[in-house]
Amino acid sequence: MKRIAIVDYGMGNLRSVQKAFEYIGLNAVLTQKPKDVEEAAAAVLPGVGAFADAMAALTATGMDDCIRAFTASGRPFLGICLGMQMLFGKSLEGGEFTGLGLLTGQVTPIPPRRKVPHMGWNQLVITRDTPLLAGLPQESFVYFVHSFYAEAPADVVTAVCNYGIPIPAAVGRDNIMATQFHPEKSGDVGLQILRNFGGLL
Repeated sequence: MKRIAIVDYGMGNLRSVQKAFEYIGLNAVLTQKPKDVEEAAAAVLPGVGAFADAMAALTATGMDDCIRAFTASGRPFLGICLGMQMLFGKSLEGGEFTGLGLLTGQVTPIPPRRKVPHMGWNQLVITRDTPLLAGLPQESFVYFVHSFYAEAPADVVTAVCNYGIPIPAAVGRDNIMATQFHPEKSGDVGLQILRNFGGLL
């Protein structure tokens, strides 16, 4: 069975992502080794926590360059929550920090006068048909937990949610896909998204 490598850089409940893939019959392994990612059919970058710390952890293990090489190979790649944010060029979380630079845009604080973190269920407005979101009805509910969001050009945004402003909820370009919400915590809708990702292997 083809293997999905879940990048373990010591932040977030990565086991819940692995269990969700296992539940739908996919072979997903947690790894801290670039070699395991290099040999996988697909890779996932999940996470919860601070952008700067996460990027430092990826850099310390060489996983940052490994991810860049993996995405350049054309194989399916999925970022989740903080994992999505790290795909962009930079973040303004606690300063200014460089990301992986795989997608155009930057990560910025949710504007004032909105409850932070944005936590709980919110509806998706799908703005572009993509394999990752195939079969999902408009206004499907998914689960968010975040205080920062991606300011991204329209050509990489595939779904938004309304939080007083339109927040990119899913983004993608070619084989690179990502969600600001947590598919592994989003019930049947989230499992369908993970099945869609598995169907790309």
